This record gives sequence, C-alpha cells and structure tokens, in this order.
Amino acid sequence: MDRIQPQSTELRRLLGERTADLQRVKAEYDNYRKQVRRDRMAVREIATENVLRALLPVLDAVEAARRQEEAMPPGLRAVVDVLETQLGSLGLAAFGAEGEPFDPMCHEAVTHVVAADAECLICTEILAPGYRVGDRLLRPARVTVTGPPAARGTVDGGWTGAGHTGGGRVDSGGPAALRRGP
Repeated sequence: MDRIQPQSTELRRLLGERTADLQRVKAEYDNYRKQVRRDRMAVREIATENVLRALLPVLDAVEAARRQEEAMPPGLRAVVDVLETQLGSLGLAAFGAEGEPFDPMCHEAVTHVVAADAECLICTEILAPGYRVGDRLLRPARVTVTGPPAARGTVDGGWTGAGHTGGGRVDSGGPAALRRGP
C-alpha cells in the first residue's frame, strides 16, 4: 500500500502538469485564432477601402454628369443607382454640405472668401464631396470656405491661410490651404 500512495501522488502531479500544459496550449491556440480573425477582417477592410478609393473618380464623373443641364439617360441613371446602392452596401458614405462649419479633419479648403461679418469658417460651396467608410476618411470634401478676415496671419483662432492676402476671394493653394498655426 505504501508503494501505491507515492505512485498515486506522482501520477496526480504529472496529471496536473499535463492539464496545465494542455490549458496553456488551448489558450495560445484560441488567441491565435482570434488574431487570425482580426487580421482577416483588417485585410478585408483595407481591400474594401482600396477598391472604393479607386472608384471615387467614377463617382466624380457621375456627379459631373448630374451637374450638366441635360437630363441623364434612363439607362445611365439605372447604372448610377445600382452603383450607388452597391457602394453604400459596402459602407461608403458621402459627406459635405453647404453651411457646415469648416472642419480641417474632413474638409479641404480650396478657396477662402473673406466676409467681415462672419464669426467662423463655413463651407459655402462643395466642389467635390468627401467620402468615408465607417469612421475612416477616404477623401476629404473639397470646399470653398467663407470666414472672417485674417488677424495677423491667422483665420478662425489659429488656422492660417496659405497665400492669404487679406481681401476678397483668395485661392489658397490646394490641400495645405488651412493649417494649424504655431
């Protein structure tokens, strides 16, 4: 009997070690599966964003066709409707509306119009809509902003206008139009 007891204790110890090893391996495998799932989702999101970004010129061409005075032919209108529906189902959302406050995180000020009575920068014309997928920005909205005159090189409390001369309509020079001042 004395002989059975030590073996039983040794077997229990070995069983405990193997059980702990198995639990550790299982936890590592579960973590690996979760990581692979996250990686696959990230790759899918990046691929979707790349495809949607590549289709933005098509949406710009559609928008240009809408702006023309002639009515869009019914066949083209149907293609546009299907395209917009499918892109929407992938999460693509257009943004940018006249009258919105200017937000340099999602708007690109192409032109700045000075208005002495303005208190802040407002998007007064949408030159090209912006697009996002979920919370991710694909392209900022290109806008004309109207706002107060520059106060010693700044506009709206610290936003500087590149090429701003202080009066009338000023072409601000593209994407770096309004940058955060020092």
